[in-house]
Formats: sequence, C-alpha cells, structure tokens
Amino acid sequence: MNSKPLRGINHVGVTVPDIEAATAFLIGGLGAQVIYESHSPAQPPAGSPELDQALNLAPGTRLIAARMIQIGTGPEIELFELKADAQREASRPSDFGLQHLAFYVDDIEAAIERFEAAGGKMFSRPNEILFPEEQGEGNLYCYGQTPWGMMIEFITFPSAMPYERGTPLRRWHANS
Repeated sequence: MNSKPLRGINHVGVTVPDIEAATAFLIGGLGAQVIYESHSPAQPPAGSPELDQALNLAPGTRLIAARMIQIGTGPEIELFELKADAQREASRPSDFGLQHLAFYVDDIEAAIERFEAAGGKMFSRPNEILFPEEQGEGNLYCYGQTPWGMMIEFITFPSAMPYERGTPLRRWHANS
C-alpha cells in the first residue's frame, strides 16, 4: 500500500451564475487562461437523475457549461454553470464549507489593482498576516470578492515564517 496516497490539490470546482462573465473576470482580474471546455454553452444543457445523484446536485439540475481554468502555477479551477430551482447565493467565510481561494502574489498592490479593474471588490488593503506563526517582514494578506460573491484572498510572504523553526514542512508559494 502506498504510504502517500494523496499528492495534493488538483483543482477546485466553482459554480458561477454566468460562465462567460466569470471567465472574463478571471482572465481580466487574475490573469487566468482557459485550458479546455468540458461542456460548451453551445451544447444542449445536460442533466439526469444519475448525475444529480453522483454529484449530490439538487434534483433536476442542468449543466449549462464547464471549463478548466488555470491561474498561475497552482491547482486549476473548474468552472461550472449549473441551473437548478434550489440555488443559493455564495456563502460568507463564517458559513460552513469552502471559505475562500487564496492566490499567492509577488506584488499585492498590482494584484488588487487588476482585480478591482475587472470588477472585483476588496474588503481591505493589504494587512500584516494575523497569525503569529505566519508573520514576517512584508508578509501580507487581504480579502476580496468576485462579482458572483466568491471570496478570494491575496497573500504574499517573502520572509521566513516563525513556524518554519519547528518543522521541515513548508507552505507552497510560487518559488516552491
């Protein structure tokens, strides 16, 4: 038996209300690229009771479109446009479930400028990282929201973090 059956995060699935608008935002706001389209909006909507069951979807959900998006060198984002009678708005970080996606950036101000220019909303300017185990010179973060309500974080940590003194494990960033 393999002692390390998991290698890491491959992708994160994100449901959006309009895949074209979301793709345009991710390209403009985060420098994304479309890798491929799994189900084109030009195709008829897809759906079945079997798909509802397999993916734990609301009964009668219709797949309008799906595409794989690449942003930088991290895991991909698989965008879905799904339509169902029982859809809810995006949750807040205080709700259960996936809270946010964090993007490592070298220039946090430039990332914010691009994000806002594409229609994103920032909740703050860059702040020193909150947790003592992550603090260091120039280690900053800030939160924002995409036009469809998904929370994102920009983070940069050019300096060593205090946690590194107690473990050989290291957090991933673009220089890893």
